[in-house]
Amino acid sequence: MKLLVIEDQMELSRSICAYLKKDNFICEPAYNFNDAMERIQTKNYDCILLDISLPMTNGQMGNGLQILNELKEMGKVDGVLIISAKNSLNDKLEGLNLGADDYLSKPFHLPELSARINAIIRRKSFEGKNKIMAGDLVIHLQDKIVKGKNGEIDLTRKEYELLVYFASNINKVVTKEAIVEHLWGEQIDLNDNHDFIYTHLKNLRKKLVLAGCADNIKVVYGMGYKFTVNEQP
Repeated sequence: MKLLVIEDQMELSRSICAYLKKDNFICEPAYNFNDAMERIQTKNYDCILLDISLPMTNGQMGNGLQILNELKEMGKVDGVLIISAKNSLNDKLEGLNLGADDYLSKPFHLPELSARINAIIRRKSFEGKNKIMAGDLVIHLQDKIVKGKNGEIDLTRKEYELLVYFASNINKVVTKEAIVEHLWGEQIDLNDNHDFIYTHLKNLRKKLVLAGCADNIKVVYGMGYKFTVNEQP
């Protein structure tokens, strides 16, 4: 899952990104208001961690609530968790009214931050469910365990992330570019040849079939891939 960490304290931002990376998140940092605005206007995220007080490139201070308002105006559905030293009721209520999903005051414990993020993503993408079922395939989101008719399926980290991404887009076409952007973020140049995706897909489909699951991942020629579940022809 891909996160945008909007936090001007570089050391805190790095600590957050390093911790969440261990939980299989891809984090993109934004250290000022202008960078954050540019990113939300050009990219989509599973969740945005948003500080309220942010510096601007001209030395002035921006407001994270303006970013929330921009997300609302654009009709974006990215999850938003406000992380701020401000603990006033007015800031909290204004942020929630503008569309934030949750509010966490500094200082906070990183395990709690991770749990809040996962809860937001489950609500946004999986209707709050901890378990996704598609025929004989079962994905346990909290424990990151995948099971088929023949038992637990041993997936690599990227194979698991790819499967969850498909499961969050059931019966929707996703392009190769969208997969790369979602699973690797800025780590890979989108102009590169991405033949390695075929390898991940091939291995994932093979493991699912061997585990007794249907081959739900279909190629949509000229467009991308689709994870089909109970879809009429």
